[in-house]
Order: sequence, then structure tokens, then C-alpha cells
Amino acid sequence: MPEQRVAELLCVSPKAELHVHIEGTLEPELIFALARRNGVTLPYADVESLRRAYAFTDLQSFLDLYYAGCDVLRTEQDFFDLAWAYFQRAAQDHVVRVEPFFDPQSHMARGVGFEVFMPAFIQAARRAQDELGLSVGWIVSVLRHLPEEDALQTLEAAETWLDHLIGIGLDSSERGNPPEKFARVFARARQLGLHAVAHAGEEGPPAYVRGALDVLHVERIDHGVRASEDPALMQRLAREQVPLTVCPLSNVRLCVVSDLAEHNLPQLLDAGLKVTVNSDDPAYFGGYVNDNLTQLFAAQPALGAPQAYALLRNSLEASFAADGDKALWIAQLDARWHAAGSAG
Repeated sequence: MPEQRVAELLCVSPKAELHVHIEGTLEPELIFALARRNGVTLPYADVESLRRAYAFTDLQSFLDLYYAGCDVLRTEQDFFDLAWAYFQRAAQDHVVRVEPFFDPQSHMARGVGFEVFMPAFIQAARRAQDELGLSVGWIVSVLRHLPEEDALQTLEAAETWLDHLIGIGLDSSERGNPPEKFARVFARARQLGLHAVAHAGEEGPPAYVRGALDVLHVERIDHGVRASEDPALMQRLAREQVPLTVCPLSNVRLCVVSDLAEHNLPQLLDAGLKVTVNSDDPAYFGGYVNDNLTQLFAAQPALGAPQAYALLRNSLEASFAADGDKALWIAQLDARWHAAGSAG
């Protein structure tokens, strides 16, 4: 199949986004709009000045700006505007299922609690389903640089909203914060019936991936690209078909890899791992899910139609949506690709 046709199919095919932080979709234009609404003074003169600050050297340099950006989110309307803007953008990329993370601790520390942001997220998800046909499942994520006790209190606060949550995640600064630190939190989340995922093997070593699997009992690994440094771990991930939610543009912008041409995603796919492509924090890293897919394929000549189809199907299969919904989306994906094959 011609390269251009593969790129087109990547864009128009149904897909799931399984690794996106809703706060990381906060575009500079919305940051300034919310700052004006809430009387927040920003340390940047304009949108372009803020965009120029997005020159990150590692994960921590990004997180410092990310948490500062969250400060403009004050009211229920702010959180609704944030989520609704992302859902509209995801629908443009033919995303049919999204399982966004949100970081309660980054808001609770500012006196903004679940009673403010959860009604907004619920309303935005319902509107996305009704108007865009977009299926949404929220994942409450805890910050690994904070104490586990703080995470346990956050999970307790989330219990009121369990009917609107599908899982628990673990994000923020990976170095020095192994998964084992949060064993009690994830054990409690499993008791509550939540799915479990965790960031591991982005900046942290392959051992963090093992810890997430063996101690936290996660069902997906977010990032996981450093698993390639451990052949036995690679074999295990392939054998158990643990999905990896890989974020190529994020890996480049945070200096996990030097450029897309050097990204190890093809190696992970070739080893039989269940890899998916996602955008992570698209407002900061320069691209939404289709941008990640098309730019990766443009940079990696070895990637073609078989890999494109596998990544798209993997995303749907790895979601926590109902089996019937997944079967419907996969049938739509197959119809799209069958038509493309029939057309030549």
C-alpha cells in the first residue's frame, strides 16, 4: 500500500486514545482565556511566549510547567471547557474511545476538589457521547512524587464518584519513585473494582515495569519503552500481551529518545508486544494522536500498512470498554481497511 494511503488510513480509521492527561490538553490559548476569566496573572506576555517555554530537557522540566498551567483551572466551567475542547479535537482524529487521566492532587492542593471538577468531567463526557459519538472512561491518576498516604486520601475522596471512573493510574516524576511505593493504593483500588494502569519504563528502568506488573498488578503499562533493555521482560510482555501505551512525540520532547527516526516502537512491535500510539500531553508536545501516528510513520520507513493496522486494532482491544463496543469498533476498522484494500 502506498505510503500516502497508509497515512490517510491512519487518520480516518477508528481508534482509541488510552494515554492522554486531560490537563495536558490545555492549549496556550485556553490558558490565557481562563487566566483572564479568573484574574490569574501569567508570567508570559502572550501565547507565543508561553509556547516558546515548551523547550523541555527532561520529564521534570515539563512537569514544572504543567503543574503551573493547572493553576488557571479554578471553576467547574473551566474544567468543562478543558475537557470539551479535547473531546472535540479527539473526534476530529476519529477517536471513538478515550480513557483520559486526570490529576486530582494537582487541584486539591489548590483548594479545588472533586466536587468542582468531577461534575464538569461527567457533563463533558455525556456531551461527547451524545454529540460526537465518543465513548469516555475516566482514570483517576495519583502523583508518584507525593507520599502514598496522600494518594490513599485522594482515592478515598474519589470513592463518591466511582460510578464515573474506570481505573486508577500512576504518573508524575518517575525517577526515585518506584511502583512499589504505591502498593496499598492499588490494592485498595482493586477492591473498589477499578482497572489499574501505571506509567513505567519512560525515564525509569525496566525494573519499574516489573514492579508495576508484579506489585501493582496493572493491566496496561503507560510508556514502557525502556522495556527493550531487558530481553526477559520483553518476552514476558509479548507472552502476556500486556498493552503498552506509547507516546512517540512525548518521548522526543522529553528527551527519552533523540528523534522519531530512532524510536524503538518498531522493535517493540516486531517482538510481538501489544503496542498502542497515544498523545500523552498534546498541548505541550506538539501533536494529538493522529500527529503522533503520521509523524512516526513518516520518520520510520520500515513501518507500513501491517503495522498501521496492528497499532489501530491494538488501541481498541486494549481499551477498558465493553466487549460489544470493542467488537463494533473493530468491525468498523476492518471495513475501512477492507475497502481500502479493495480499492487497490
